[in-house]
Amino acid sequence: MEKIIMTTPIVEMDGDEMTRILWQQIKDELILPFVELNSLYYDLGLLNRNATNDQVTVDSALATKKYGVAVKCATITPNKQRMEEYPELKEMWKSPNGTIRSILGGTVFRAPIVIDAVKPAVKSWKLPITVARHAYGDVYKAVELKSNEPGECVLTFRGESGAEQTVSVQKVDGGAIWQGMHNTDESIRAFARACFNYAVDQKQDLWFSSKDTISKVYDGRFKEIFEEEFEAYRSKFEELGITYFYTLIDDAVARVIRSEGGFIWACKNYDGDVMSDMISTAFGSLAMMTSVLVTPDGKFEYEAAHGTVTRHYYKYLKGEKCGTNPVATIFAWSGGLKKRGELDGNKALENFGEKLGEATLNVIARGIMTPDIANMAEPGTPVKRVFTDEFLAAIREELTALLSA
Repeated sequence: MEKIIMTTPIVEMDGDEMTRILWQQIKDELILPFVELNSLYYDLGLLNRNATNDQVTVDSALATKKYGVAVKCATITPNKQRMEEYPELKEMWKSPNGTIRSILGGTVFRAPIVIDAVKPAVKSWKLPITVARHAYGDVYKAVELKSNEPGECVLTFRGESGAEQTVSVQKVDGGAIWQGMHNTDESIRAFARACFNYAVDQKQDLWFSSKDTISKVYDGRFKEIFEEEFEAYRSKFEELGITYFYTLIDDAVARVIRSEGGFIWACKNYDGDVMSDMISTAFGSLAMMTSVLVTPDGKFEYEAAHGTVTRHYYKYLKGEKCGTNPVATIFAWSGGLKKRGELDGNKALENFGEKLGEATLNVIARGIMTPDIANMAEPGTPVKRVFTDEFLAAIREELTALLSA
């Protein structure tokens, strides 16, 4: 079988810990035997981000803007514990995902990978629920400080015209913590349009939720912009028989739990982070979820929605075999290669991306599963528990058969 040739590079962002190991295993077992991989490699592992003062993260985002398609491995966002674990770190580097999304803009669409063997924890759910997560601003671009004495914090905006607006945040009698966050009309409008376009493309209802009863200006502006932007899509929604509505996020949570699924739920940045975790867990796990960042000008970054699987990584370092679930990372590669082929008119590459995802699901359907999937399987489901290397080998065999058919 001749290898598939890529005409345009894909941006490859490597990551940390066990997912970094999986990343190389997936390339070696499922991609390089079939594709003459043309990638621009960026090492977003924590130590290399530290060595480059995080410039590598910026460079990878700029490359994505240039070439249009990226695949990203899970990465560490250091906290106090990680600073102790990695004493060579110069500072507590910000989330690489936050940096990339800030540069690219856009919306993250996350949807569970549904398999017959695993039924959702919420019994009413019959169809996947896609979470559309705004990918700019809010807490991910916030500034923070800590004070240790009585005083007052104020928030001031100085316009280019020279006009100023100032509000008092709070007067305090002692130590306090402060946070200032922002968003922009331009980014919110791009978010709204992406959600409406995706709903039209998927022919699914769109829900948007925030908390404008409390955050009357901040969340209220999101609501206003969505309503304004919807006017351009109203007739298309009516033609397709789909609906758009806004509701408070606490009401949305109740509606989601009572629903049958099969819709798109648009959320602000942090809300989308948390709610996509909830949706994925209720459908199975974060290791069984697709995640793609779509920018307003048609750039795509595919990634696994889960973390770096630290516990398995330390077992791996001890020489123990692990049954880490690679499905979300496989689907990141599958989605990225399929999109690269689609944009380039490279039907062979597009077909390969499609078959890679299909082969993975076929193997699971035969009962060959990593332990986490096997533990969630419905009673009576034939199950063969395997380690990661055995799982990938089974997928390679299935993929070879599909490509040869």
